[in-house]
Amino acid sequence: MLTKFETKSNRVKGLSFHSKRPWILASLHSGVIQLWDYRMGTLIDRFDEHDGPVRGVHFHVSQPLFVSGGDDYKIKVWNYKLHRCLFTLFGHLDYIRTVQFHHESPWIVSASDDQTIRIWNWQSRTLMSVLTGHNHYVMCALFHPKEDLVVSASLDQTVRVWDIGALRKKTSSPADDVLRLSQMNTDFFGGVDAVVKYVLEGHDRGVNWASFHPTLPLIVSGADDRQVKLWRMNDTKAWEVDTLRGHMNNVSCVFFHAKQDVIVSNSEDKSIRVWDATKRTGIQTFRREHDRFWILAAHPELNLLAAGHDSGMIVFKLERERPAFSVSVDSLYYVKDRFLRLYEFSTQKDTQVIPIRRPGSAALNQGPRTLSYSPTENAVLICSDVDGGSYELYIVPRDGIGRGDTVQDAKRGIGGSAVFVARNRFAVLEKSSNQVLVKNLKNETVKKSVLPVAADAIFYAGTGNLLCRAEDRVVVFDLQQRLVLGELQTSFIRYVVWSNDMENVALLSKHTIIIASKKLEHRCTLHETIRVKSGAWDDNGVFMYTTLNHIKYCLPNGDNGIIRTLDVPVYMTKVSQNIVFCLDRDGKNLAVTIDATEYMFKLSLLKKKFDQVMSMIRSSELCGQAMIAYLQQKGFPEVALHFVKDEKTRFNLALESGNIQIAVASAKEIDKKDHWYRLGVEALRQGNAGIVEYAYQRTKNFERLSFLYLVTGYMDKLSKMLKIAEVKNDVMGQFHNALYLGDIRERIKILENAGHLPLAYVTASVHGLHEIAERLAADLGDNIPSLPEGKSHSLLIPPSPIMCGGDWPLLRVMKGIFDGGLDNVGRNAQEEDEEDADADWGEDLDIVDAENMQNEDIGMVLEDGEVHEENDEGGWDLEDLELPPELDTPKTSSHARSAVFMAPTPGIPVSQIWTQRSSLAAEHAAAGNFDTAMRLLSRQLGIRNFAPLKPLFLDLHMGSHTYLRALSSSPVISVAVERGWSESSTPNVRGPPVLVFKFSQLEEKLKAGYKATTAGKFSEALRIFLSILHTIPLIVVESRREVDEVKELIIIVKEYVLGLRMEVKRREVKDDPVRQQELAAYFTHCNLQMPHLRLALLNAMTVCFKARNHNTAANFARRLLETNPTNENQAKTARSVLQAAEKNLTDASQLNYDFRNPFVVCGATYIPIYRGQKDVSCPFCSSRFVPSQEGQLCTVCDLAVIGSDASGLLCSPSQIR
Repeated sequence: MLTKFETKSNRVKGLSFHSKRPWILASLHSGVIQLWDYRMGTLIDRFDEHDGPVRGVHFHVSQPLFVSGGDDYKIKVWNYKLHRCLFTLFGHLDYIRTVQFHHESPWIVSASDDQTIRIWNWQSRTLMSVLTGHNHYVMCALFHPKEDLVVSASLDQTVRVWDIGALRKKTSSPADDVLRLSQMNTDFFGGVDAVVKYVLEGHDRGVNWASFHPTLPLIVSGADDRQVKLWRMNDTKAWEVDTLRGHMNNVSCVFFHAKQDVIVSNSEDKSIRVWDATKRTGIQTFRREHDRFWILAAHPELNLLAAGHDSGMIVFKLERERPAFSVSVDSLYYVKDRFLRLYEFSTQKDTQVIPIRRPGSAALNQGPRTLSYSPTENAVLICSDVDGGSYELYIVPRDGIGRGDTVQDAKRGIGGSAVFVARNRFAVLEKSSNQVLVKNLKNETVKKSVLPVAADAIFYAGTGNLLCRAEDRVVVFDLQQRLVLGELQTSFIRYVVWSNDMENVALLSKHTIIIASKKLEHRCTLHETIRVKSGAWDDNGVFMYTTLNHIKYCLPNGDNGIIRTLDVPVYMTKVSQNIVFCLDRDGKNLAVTIDATEYMFKLSLLKKKFDQVMSMIRSSELCGQAMIAYLQQKGFPEVALHFVKDEKTRFNLALESGNIQIAVASAKEIDKKDHWYRLGVEALRQGNAGIVEYAYQRTKNFERLSFLYLVTGYMDKLSKMLKIAEVKNDVMGQFHNALYLGDIRERIKILENAGHLPLAYVTASVHGLHEIAERLAADLGDNIPSLPEGKSHSLLIPPSPIMCGGDWPLLRVMKGIFDGGLDNVGRNAQEEDEEDADADWGEDLDIVDAENMQNEDIGMVLEDGEVHEENDEGGWDLEDLELPPELDTPKTSSHARSAVFMAPTPGIPVSQIWTQRSSLAAEHAAAGNFDTAMRLLSRQLGIRNFAPLKPLFLDLHMGSHTYLRALSSSPVISVAVERGWSESSTPNVRGPPVLVFKFSQLEEKLKAGYKATTAGKFSEALRIFLSILHTIPLIVVESRREVDEVKELIIIVKEYVLGLRMEVKRREVKDDPVRQQELAAYFTHCNLQMPHLRLALLNAMTVCFKARNHNTAANFARRLLETNPTNENQAKTARSVLQAAEKNLTDASQLNYDFRNPFVVCGATYIPIYRGQKDVSCPFCSSRFVPSQEGQLCTVCDLAVIGSDASGLLCSPSQIR
């Protein structure tokens, strides 16, 4: 028995399946009728108007009705859509045992303990006929499924068959008064419209149930004599055919199975028995421990049965209906009606291959359960539950397809499950010993492997691998190496579906789908309330699956959705583009066309293939609330915008994605007050004062408008608001506006006009307007209010707004692919299937060409900028600076050696030892090996210009050797000087060379550079800082801590070099005041020491203030004051500039400079590179440049190539160890 659904409740006395929906009615001994959804396992409704037990219940075949009969003698007809009883039929005088609707006519038949059977017309709500003749309780009465017959069973030990043909004629003729009269007499004397056709006697005790065969002239009955009897009838007589014995107690219900040739009965002996209707023998028995069975019901169309017992009911099937099948590329092998069949997906051709053996026993569930196919050997393994689990191996003849009539003598064996694991090897699970037997095609065991878990089934998992299923887990087991390759905790797995590339696997259990990798690394889990039936992978890595009533999909990230609904359950075999191939329960192949747009769209979003997303938005009708909700949930409201035509939804999405322009357009279309208000709120959040003002104006929201003007500093507009309030005679509005404006006289006037003379008087006298106060005092006479004593009054004037006018400054953001609408983006979005691993919404979709934009801005500034008077240098005075000439490093002649023969030194030369042992460029230079030193620097730091390093190389080489002159005629002897040498050192072990450059020297130089900068000697400072930068590649330190200090020094010096180069450049462009201001501004964003930053800020402030860029100058003044300058003159100057600038916070000329938006300065073009824009950097000094500078020489350090690959600075042996 395959239990599909079970309930716990009071004793179930009546059951009825709905013909179309997955519903079942259960009537209980407690008087309640329950309506269950057996697929979902949920209670849909309960009906409880009967008093006492309800013994009979039945659904109408087509109307939304059901009928019930109970121990309260009432028959009730209910409408389940309206959730109520429509009417009650009265007439029976005792308990009602069964009720049933006729399949065509508007009749109900009921059987009762009053010894009668009654037929009612539920449309006219009248009694049509009373069938009398039984002389004890009538336990059941049922209509024949096709003919005009009724069968009844009674405790008088008889089964009666009644002919109701006359009833049909009676209902079709016009009902005149005579007929009505006869109908009245019927109640008392029994009518002639239904006659007893046969009385079947044979049971020794009361008969509880009798039922017709759906097609044959057979009747089956069950009685308290514990027997099930089979009767046959013809036109004239009926007789007993056979008796089925086996039940140990009263048989309560029995019927013929509609689809299988079996009889199903249940009994108070707590068992359900299945009998072979032909052989009349028992096939199977299902027992419960404590519950007696009372009722059985069969589904009118599906292969489902239900049984009611003492503590609930069960819905079950007798046999599995899933056909055994196996997919191999373009072929599907499956078993149908004892034949192996082949279906080709490409041609949709279905052929019979070979017949297969019938199981010997008549027991249930003995058919093929699984099928495994080996394409190279054309062999098929069919597993079934015969003999507790066995397999059969068939070789399919390659030429004889379709002609197979004789059953092959298949090779058989016992085993829990069998699958092919290689071309000509298959594995069989031997459950008793928990081992796998690997067999060849001759059915000979080649190898045995003990399994790592107690497996009850095995599945294919790639060549030589098995997926073993245990109670709570699955493992992938390698048969060759006998290793567990992967393990995953799961619920009980029923089916395993591998993707086409064998990289992913779907594990299907009753209500769960687990997607995992081939090593069983968990990817995602899906839970379904309705049972999962099958699944298949499509070519894009999407898993499609079927439940009882849907085809669904599951994306790699676990998102799932419905593709279409199903009328009947199907088993998916293959997915090819938009066609799903399935097998139904009858073994028919179906090709179902699906719309893959939705899941392909979501997959493209998931894989970030935005070109495909754009083309799908354009071409498809992908709309619907679910899709919009999905996009919102995944954080793509801007994409959802493109789907929506409905203005209200567009408006909501636009607000969510912050797209004010679309929100404004939608608000105009909708033009409702609450939408304008919400638009105002969002615009205010973004600081878009213009839109806020527009929204408030549209809704005539004058109070909010006034407050907006107050906070944005539009005092002239506030004055207009005052006049509007006056015109509208809005006294409170007038007063508020006057208060916002700080207009005392206006406030007094308003109070006076409103008749509040005491308040007007107090306002005038407090603010010192004595003339008005005296005039008001005269009007008030004796009622002059007294002012509170001892309290000081303060002036009520609103504070000045933080920012006058204009929208709030926003950070510059790069345009996403979906922001530009659908006009120009992705036009040539041909499907690019290469998945972009690094793709991300924000960064990689930058459409704006940041670099060009910046340069255009500069161009614009240069055109529009006015020419101001020349600046007097603020801060550092550098005009008359006499710089000392640059000192040349004394160079030694490289040709100073004599051409006299030199005897070779014993052993390996020291210079060779130094270069062999070291990866430090400085040590190679000291050894005189300049070419390897240059190669190392090129690889480590990307250095290409070695001209500045040439003197340093020579100094290193000269400094690591000393020279002895023994005799005047002999050549000079060169001796290598080693680092850390002492007299006790072993002469055979050579130390590294001594180096002339030390890190401590650079620290001294840095101090000198700082000093020169403070003094304003920029060229001198630049020379010092550059010499530090040029020396660092040839510095060697000992510890890791010192390595970090060297790297830190590079950053410090790089900032100064960049800043000083900009300052020098500024001095050169005296005829371009706008560029001067920009360069001065950028200098303040270099990472300088605090005294130098203050000087830079003072300099920039002065330059900008002189050029009448007051807003920018004020910003520098504020920044300068925030540094708490120790020099009082600097602070005083800053304060005075700030005071002067705030009177007119405007800029005379536009600069390519936004101090609110974080940026770095390009080391070559000296323009800002704002956050989010692309840039390239120098591998040595890490200065940043616009992308067009890539491949050029770094203009900051003058050594490395911008954007080149480099492994990084190597300046210590500790980095190599």
